[in-house]
Amino acid sequence: MPSTRDKILMGLGGVAGVSVAAWQTMFPWLKYDLQYMKYGKGIGQRLAQDVAKGRYIIDMFEDSVEKFPKKPMIIFEDREYTYEFINEQAKKVANIAYEWNFQIGETVALVCQNSPAFAWTFLGLQKVGLAVAFINYNNKGKPLLHSITVSKAKALIIGTGDELFHSVEEIRPELNIPLYLYGTSGNNVHEGYISMDDLLLNAPGAEICRSCRSSFTLVTPCIYIFTSGTTGLPKPAILNQGKCIGYSKFLQIGMVTPEDRVYTTTPLYHSAATLALFSVMDTGATMVLRIRFSASHYFEECRRHKVTIAQYIGELARYLLHVPESPEDGNHCIRFMIGNGLRSDIWEKFQTRFKIPKIIEFFGASEGTVAFVNTWGKVGACGRLSPFLNRLAPAKSYLVRYDPNTETPLRNKEGRCIPCKIGEPGLLIGGMANPALFKDGFYLGGKAINEKKYVRNAFQEGDAFFNYGDLMYVDKDYFLYFKDRVGDTFRWKGENVSTNEVANILTGLPFIQDANVYGVEVPGNDGRAGMAGILLKKNVEFHTDLLPKIYHHCEENLPHYAQPLFLRFIKEMPLTVTHKQRKVEYVKEAFNPAVITDPLFRISPETKTYVPLNTENIAQFLAKARL
Repeated sequence: MPSTRDKILMGLGGVAGVSVAAWQTMFPWLKYDLQYMKYGKGIGQRLAQDVAKGRYIIDMFEDSVEKFPKKPMIIFEDREYTYEFINEQAKKVANIAYEWNFQIGETVALVCQNSPAFAWTFLGLQKVGLAVAFINYNNKGKPLLHSITVSKAKALIIGTGDELFHSVEEIRPELNIPLYLYGTSGNNVHEGYISMDDLLLNAPGAEICRSCRSSFTLVTPCIYIFTSGTTGLPKPAILNQGKCIGYSKFLQIGMVTPEDRVYTTTPLYHSAATLALFSVMDTGATMVLRIRFSASHYFEECRRHKVTIAQYIGELARYLLHVPESPEDGNHCIRFMIGNGLRSDIWEKFQTRFKIPKIIEFFGASEGTVAFVNTWGKVGACGRLSPFLNRLAPAKSYLVRYDPNTETPLRNKEGRCIPCKIGEPGLLIGGMANPALFKDGFYLGGKAINEKKYVRNAFQEGDAFFNYGDLMYVDKDYFLYFKDRVGDTFRWKGENVSTNEVANILTGLPFIQDANVYGVEVPGNDGRAGMAGILLKKNVEFHTDLLPKIYHHCEENLPHYAQPLFLRFIKEMPLTVTHKQRKVEYVKEAFNPAVITDPLFRISPETKTYVPLNTENIAQFLAKARL
């Protein structure tokens, strides 16, 4: 009797007499799809079960506490924090938050570096039904203030560290919410802040009754993760309880078990780290957490803590390859690495040198509706987008032709989107398996900001897709590859950089009329580095005295990864017919002094300014340009 898989294939062909072998002969790429179905079936079943039972992230954690109380949940700075201990701390946070009398689904903002306190603070707030806005702690000034206020936070909790305190202190006069600070107590508490340490010391450790969150639904907000966008300021992507259940199944693609140890160096405010944290809590595994990435300590820590699963971003792999080779390179317990952005030019070199048994590359977005994963080890690919899988998928995805001027899909004479051919780069749009999960939008911020991400009436009247803003393509076997980002965002140091945000900061200087910001490729580095074409005000003449002023202004107002690495001083701002800044020619010219006649400079952190870049020193710069 034919299997379910065989019946599906026969049904697609419409001819019951056509064998599976014949199908695979006609369509060789089907073998990859059938392999993927084996991975996906179990994950889909577990996901459906949790959705049906209403088993939310906090329930998963509490289940693991009951099953594995003495097992380490987090290993941080050589200390083991058990599920039981983190739950004890979370209960205290919950009792503190309970007294605030906030409503279910209301928000508390958390700005905190990687630490166990991040986890138990989040979990404690979830126990009483509060959503948590994960604030990017690299932000300062206006972007930080915007992130807190746009999340509609009723309170702000700040982690330990002078840098975090000073960032918040700078904007404190404009915050009208309670500020709770870790790392101070007693008489050392700063004016205007409440000591979280003192509150925890005196808080009861009683468990909060689950009935306090009995009104949870799939669309109740769980967390907000901030993403750079065309508004020029961070946007809070809505991750409701339903979506976070999906996040918790992330590592199931690698058959994660309670015995696994997952190494994470990515900031926990980042969706990649959140995926891992939720997966750990779901399965009862252990997270080996580091406050920040260190190339020289990466594999040493993996060996010491017997890590079995390690996360990466593309830039991370390149940094690890720059570490001097060692006989210990392949000495570890890692069974697979998982992440996104691993470039094909270093994939095999990285995997071979460090003897990684399997690399799983994925693609997705915090606010997105679909995701892709490459479980086959296909170099450079981030998943599959085949006709067969797409037909079976509850949410269809397509690559469509786009207009580079409007950065929107091209339409045919009937007004419909035009699918791309094999090998042709196109704009990725993803459908919605359950539109109700997105009833509140993709972001906080109102209808207008959300409507920009919709592609409506794409193939038929009334349909709706999410516009990822990414250019991708498929090969002849329907493996999916990332090509580039579209529009006003580029990626550098593992973070999305908004060109509008950087431009707005630059034009805050009194001598700058306008700034055209874009990303340029730098040999030996992943992603694109920031470059700005600067137009001075009419009454201002260029002088090198301006350069340190620009440097210090950017250092004070932008995260380090968003600071422009290159400057060119232009005589006029090139515009499109729709009065948008033209970037195409500037991106093509990059920072090549052989073709640029404008004054050209590169960043110099050593001297805290920008220094000239010309045909005489460009070769020397490129020789050591690992930025």
